[in-house]
Amino acid sequence: MADKGGHPGAPGRAPTADRPGNVRNVVLVGHSGAGKTTLVEALLAATGTVQRAGKVEEGTTVSDFDEVEVRQQRSVNLALAPFMYGDVKVNLIDTPGYADFVGDLRAGLRAADAALFVISAVDGIDGLTRMLWEECAAVGMPRAVVITKIDQQRGDFDDVLLTCQDVFGDGVLPCYFPVGSGDGLTGLIGLLTQRCFDYSSGTLTECEPDAEFLDQIEEQRGALIEGIIQESEDESLMERYLSGEEIDVKALISDLETAVARGSFYPVLATAVPHGDRPGPVIGMRELLEVITQAFPSPLEHPIPPVTGIDGRSAKKVECDPDGPLVAEVVKTTSDPYVGRISLVRVFSGTLRPDSTVHVSGHGMEDRGHEDHDVDERVGALTSPLGKTQRIASECRAGDICAVAKLARAETGDTLSDPSTPLLMAPWSMPDPLLPVAIRARSKADEDKLSQALGRLVAEDPTLRLENNPETRQLVLWCMGEAHADVLIDRLSTRYGVEVERVELRVPLRETFGGTAKGLGRHVKQSGGHGQYGICHVDVEPLPAGTGFEFVDKIVGGVVPRQFIPSVEKGVRQQMARGVSAGYPLVDIKVTLHDGKAHSVDSSDMAFQAAGALAVKDAAGRVPILLLEPVDEVEVLIADEYVGPIMSDLTSRRGRVLGSQAVPGGRTMIKAEVPQLEIVRYSIDLRSMSQGTGTFSRAFLRYEPLPSHLADKLAESKD
Repeated sequence: MADKGGHPGAPGRAPTADRPGNVRNVVLVGHSGAGKTTLVEALLAATGTVQRAGKVEEGTTVSDFDEVEVRQQRSVNLALAPFMYGDVKVNLIDTPGYADFVGDLRAGLRAADAALFVISAVDGIDGLTRMLWEECAAVGMPRAVVITKIDQQRGDFDDVLLTCQDVFGDGVLPCYFPVGSGDGLTGLIGLLTQRCFDYSSGTLTECEPDAEFLDQIEEQRGALIEGIIQESEDESLMERYLSGEEIDVKALISDLETAVARGSFYPVLATAVPHGDRPGPVIGMRELLEVITQAFPSPLEHPIPPVTGIDGRSAKKVECDPDGPLVAEVVKTTSDPYVGRISLVRVFSGTLRPDSTVHVSGHGMEDRGHEDHDVDERVGALTSPLGKTQRIASECRAGDICAVAKLARAETGDTLSDPSTPLLMAPWSMPDPLLPVAIRARSKADEDKLSQALGRLVAEDPTLRLENNPETRQLVLWCMGEAHADVLIDRLSTRYGVEVERVELRVPLRETFGGTAKGLGRHVKQSGGHGQYGICHVDVEPLPAGTGFEFVDKIVGGVVPRQFIPSVEKGVRQQMARGVSAGYPLVDIKVTLHDGKAHSVDSSDMAFQAAGALAVKDAAGRVPILLLEPVDEVEVLIADEYVGPIMSDLTSRRGRVLGSQAVPGGRTMIKAEVPQLEIVRYSIDLRSMSQGTGTFSRAFLRYEPLPSHLADKLAESKD
């Protein structure tokens, strides 16, 4: 490909593009440790955006600037790194490579027009990367692959390339291949240009490739050209190539862009960035920059997500036009204790300007603590973030990404539009958080601040669900995994000054009668003046599971006055809520009131409430009380090779496997019924058993009796 020449960035000034066609929004995707953050640093240094590339191990990288990221030496947040290359503005979106932070990764996919899959030549492809490739394929996201760490001793470019082709399909073809390996790596050979790019001297020099590589060039170049021209709009191109005609490189590059934009051809590149104390040249940055700017689609070529009115009615089609109606989306929200809320925004249509008024719409996230909202707000300053640095931007045009200050109500996933014609973008898919973590404040001072701090975390992170369980009286964070929970608790402490501690999660159990019994409730007290007098006789019998509660009045002769019969029922319900044995709610019983006594002066509503409660407790002492546990309907989607172990594991959790069904792509859906007590940490266990490829969903099904040995164990622990 032709060398466009890197345009030295100006660290103090925000890069700008004069039109959407000169913007490239590229999200980096890959497993943790593949080298995404290091690659960002090398690209920023190669374009002069930073004077010196930072290092992950030193905590000096642009995109990993959060305290948690510096301490853990891994990305946990989506980060934007814009730079200029020639006259093209590239918005690199660095995303976490750990499954717990898939919410930020999917936000990055939403903001981007193309995905660059970063694969380590040492570690290859993991399960999460395979799943994300399938997600991109489902929405037609253009993709390319960059194989990193080709300079390391255990790095094997050819082996990982074959793995990529096997996993991702035949459309994965290299544009370059390395010359040498390990310490002997000297550069790259370009298959289209048939030139050798030699980095052995520390600076890039072009030369003719050695004769030993000619056969390899011919073989791989042929496959690459055929892959490109299959997508060409010039139908004669393939015929001309097969007849032996030499195809112009510029025409091939143009068709390469078409093939990539269609999401059916995936160029492969190779890079090496020295890390730690390992010396050596930075290899492959210019080549990667050329593919990003010349082969990746601009915002004009990538479809805009569906847009409706805020009432759900269809709206006029939106296009990537700076002069069109404003339609933008908040892809990431962060709360700074000093600056306030900062929203990272992708503008799909129109132009966003400082100090303008926008309509903020958020819908469809009530189940995760995000109330529906529609409000007009005034935009603060616009900036182009580069790590911690916020560079002032005069405006943000369609196709570009910027940060917006002082949108107090905006949350991740919200739509910004013109107040005169408010619009709503279809939300992107978010996985359900399935790891419950119970917490409590360490002190009264922390308790006072906890609610506000959690509200901010929920606004930032749509994969977090907050539950205040009324039955167990526990505050529960539903998280994506253990690492996600650790980061949230760390942020509560370091960012908001709120100290919390984890407590054992209590699963909401139930109690029910194990047989029929009679009960006497006698509440008689005399202490001068009006006393308290209420006596009632009840029969209590169990009902089928899920029936609930039934109260029957069989009073004859007015032994319990009519006005006090509702009081007896109220007392029974109060006692059922408190439980009669282990303190869990009592369910699925029928209570029949058939006799009682009253006093003309001392009987009262309160007296018969107390008598009704005592009658149920008395009956409970005469029969076994069964503990009931909630059972969930669970669906596990797993690769075929893990079906046996997963089924065995579900059975060991007291689950009942109902069946399985083949799913396209070499996967199986397993359906089972499993007690909630056994799947509290199933999201972690499933990930471990399936090497990150398994997913599951759960929904409450019913309550069932808890086995006696487990009921006894719970009763002992409660004591």
